[in-house]
Amino acid sequence: MKSSNWKITYTIFVIILLAAFEHIVIGLFPPIIQYIAKDLHVDIASLGFVSAANILVTSISSIYWGYLSGKYHRKKMLIIGTLIWTLSIFLTSFSNSYFELLIFQIGTGLGLGCIGSIGFSVLTDYIPYQKRGFILSFWGMAQGMGGIAGSILASLTTANNSWRMPFEIVGFIGLVVIISFLFVQEPIRVESEPKSKEWIKNTNSYIYNLEARNIKFLILNGSNVYLFLQTFFMNIATGSLIWIPTLYIYKIMQQGYSLEIAVMVSGYLFAIFQIGGISSFLFGHLGDYFQRKTFKGRAYLTAFFVFMTMPLYILLFIVPMTNLSLPNDKNEFIILVSILRQIFINPWMTLMFVVSLFASAAQSANTPNWMALLTDVNLPEHRGIAFSIGNLFNSLGRTVGNAGVGIMLGILSTRFTQPYSYIYTLSILQIFLIPSAVCYMKMSKNNVIDIKYVIKILKERAGKV
Repeated sequence: MKSSNWKITYTIFVIILLAAFEHIVIGLFPPIIQYIAKDLHVDIASLGFVSAANILVTSISSIYWGYLSGKYHRKKMLIIGTLIWTLSIFLTSFSNSYFELLIFQIGTGLGLGCIGSIGFSVLTDYIPYQKRGFILSFWGMAQGMGGIAGSILASLTTANNSWRMPFEIVGFIGLVVIISFLFVQEPIRVESEPKSKEWIKNTNSYIYNLEARNIKFLILNGSNVYLFLQTFFMNIATGSLIWIPTLYIYKIMQQGYSLEIAVMVSGYLFAIFQIGGISSFLFGHLGDYFQRKTFKGRAYLTAFFVFMTMPLYILLFIVPMTNLSLPNDKNEFIILVSILRQIFINPWMTLMFVVSLFASAAQSANTPNWMALLTDVNLPEHRGIAFSIGNLFNSLGRTVGNAGVGIMLGILSTRFTQPYSYIYTLSILQIFLIPSAVCYMKMSKNNVIDIKYVIKILKERAGKV
């Protein structure tokens, strides 16, 4: 029997909410990195390594979590993983040295690895195949909103308290998430597939599990290869975007404002200028529509918008914050009202808002359609590990992007002052969106072959039940 609708809806909601936490943790660092560096007496470059280590460990551990998701009870794995990252991120707030901060953030990454692989596996088993892009857009938006929430949380709480407080808050929320898992119901692996009614009518289980020998096939699968390369190149570019708040801080300080005011304002601006990400729903729906027309449709659609993301973000970096008028007041509400007013009365801020709207919208087309394609071309028992491998390439891209920011800044800072060194650095890294778009175009032929293969195998299995 199928689960009742409310249990399915609740499970989908919890899993999507969980997707935000990985990016909340990542978003905490950039706005408060100067405070942590000052308190622990380390340079900012070293803290960039801590952030990169967290991302890398998260992605590497997700492969093991993905392997477990194909063999064992996924609900238990989610609870264990969440316990690990919740405890580690709470301990981060007690760090008194660079070494302690690094160790606790590595522990956080070990736990966070379960979110992408196991969460994705559970989610795709509940999503009807006709609406994969649309529903997965919620997952993508949760990740984007998570990064924004982390940035805002860090900016607002640190300005009037300590850099430790946002880590304490996220650790506490993690405990609430663990409790919510108790009511989550694990789906049958084949529940979302075209033949699911026939399958579930005859049996209440799916006997096919991931085997170690399948992993080599997954890595070398034609569509997967291009999807892995695509997310690697994409995240070199978009992974560097977590440094946008730092760019805003220097632009605001260039106008004569203090670091405290600049940190608060940058957090708000980063959130406001990512509002175009909500159009992920639209692009996920469009991806579903074009995919029903042709198995190449989703890849072509996403390639176009990935390419358009590049010039839009470069333009956003270049636009100045001229004639910025802000109150020298640390009251969060007054600051927010002032920023919103500037967007309406300051032409430069209006231009930044409009450009950011289109840039973040174009970027949002990628995540739901990438995940929908990965789901389409892999069998149910393979999706957790396939997503984990993709997440490794994703995180490697983000790591390269973050390292690239440090390297490029080191080179350009010798010739340019802030914020210009940041403008040129982030602009150069957006060039990687070109090969990212090309990967979608190249994988379109493999996409047709692999989707037909998955459909064929599932029909054969359903017929044997």
